[in-house]
Amino acid sequence: MVKIGSVNLGEFPLLLAPMEDVSDPPFRALCKKEGCDMMYTEFVSVEGLIRDAHKSVQKLDIYDYERPIGIQIFGAELSSMMRAAEIVEEADPEVLDINYGCPVKKVVCKMAGAGILQDIDRMVELTKAVVNSTKKPVTVKTRLGWDDKSIRIGEVAERLQDVGIQALSIHGRTRKQMYKGEADWTEIGKIKENPRIKIPIFGNGDIDSPQKAKLYRERYGVDGIMIGRASIGYPWIFREIKHYFKTGEILDPPTIKERVDAARQHLKHSIEWKGLKLGILEMRRHYTNYFRGFRGVKSYRKRLVTSDTEAEVLGILDELFDHYSNLQTV
Repeated sequence: MVKIGSVNLGEFPLLLAPMEDVSDPPFRALCKKEGCDMMYTEFVSVEGLIRDAHKSVQKLDIYDYERPIGIQIFGAELSSMMRAAEIVEEADPEVLDINYGCPVKKVVCKMAGAGILQDIDRMVELTKAVVNSTKKPVTVKTRLGWDDKSIRIGEVAERLQDVGIQALSIHGRTRKQMYKGEADWTEIGKIKENPRIKIPIFGNGDIDSPQKAKLYRERYGVDGIMIGRASIGYPWIFREIKHYFKTGEILDPPTIKERVDAARQHLKHSIEWKGLKLGILEMRRHYTNYFRGFRGVKSYRKRLVTSDTEAEVLGILDELFDHYSNLQTV
């Protein structure tokens, strides 16, 4: 069994990656329903937290049905990270996760996220301070390195374990790669082969099918898989992978009813949590994936991403359901 502290995640957990403007409570509810074993919040700015900024504080919202869940923070200042750890502990997640992997320029330029990969000593110092500031298990998500010439993830894994982290998730790209090219899991596999490493190691990057999940599980020996982009608008990826692990069979894709029901639920919860205007606006990025591959769906999608009222969006979803329910193929 894979454990983070006292949190039991089962034999081979599937984790939802923290994704800004994606892994919010409305989306997490769908992923949990479809078999995700552990989820993470969107990443939370420690500077926003200690200044009581609404957007940052709202990201601490977690619900009992989501557990176990981790709250992820990012920052670069020692005192801010320590204070933020105390605030997160009050929100009572199962795990506190530190983001050392975000490649976005506005984060990196502050030496936060993947920016800290340029200063491993500082990364270790920050991590130790957070571990000492909370009773919650602390985990880390990071990348292979800053660029191809500075891949030090083996050293990072050992040193972060030594200062007390209890699991490590690794995205198989460098910061310079951003999300381009193919994720390289070779270094992740090497860490699993290192006899010094005792904590769970989770692999992340390019897992978009049950077959690939099984192949990478067997090839690289990871303790679990973290899934990000492949889950956007497609929370069924979790149940499909689990079914394939168990039976060796590929599940049929979700029906048009399941897709429309998921989009409806997502929209409803998004509006409840964010308010009408923002709830409708931030749902738009998901429609493409909910109905990807459906012939002729472009006209529906165009209307979905330009509609401004809940009733209008629900009406379009009804039309879409009626249309594709009457077709033999999509």
